Amino acid sequence: MRRTELSPIKVCYDVDPRTDLRRIYGHDVSELEVEQVLQRPAEDHSGDEGSRVAIGATSTERTLRVIYAPGPEPNSVFVITADDLRGKPLLAHRGRRRRKPQ
Repeated sequence: MRRTELSPIKVCYDVDPRTDLRRIYGHDVSELEVEQVLQRPAEDHSGDEGSRVAIGATSTERTLRVIYAPGPEPNSVFVITADDLRGKPLLAHRGRRRRKPQ
């Protein structure tokens, strides 16, 4: 299988006003993991109020849900938060992946 180079995405992150840290840090998620999911999501669908939800695996085999909104510039996104996909939502995701035609 041939790999194709993906165009870089400019990523901005929401900051928690209580801690002045990026919200993803509260879920022990790194910027690298978020960007891995955004570059190659297994799923990407619409969320609430114009947001998008990307679900995918990281190089460390975590399955993350990344909630983001399209950015103001082409190839840019604003990441609202990201966390591990666990429990029933993770099982449902795995089930959809198994049924997905290749």
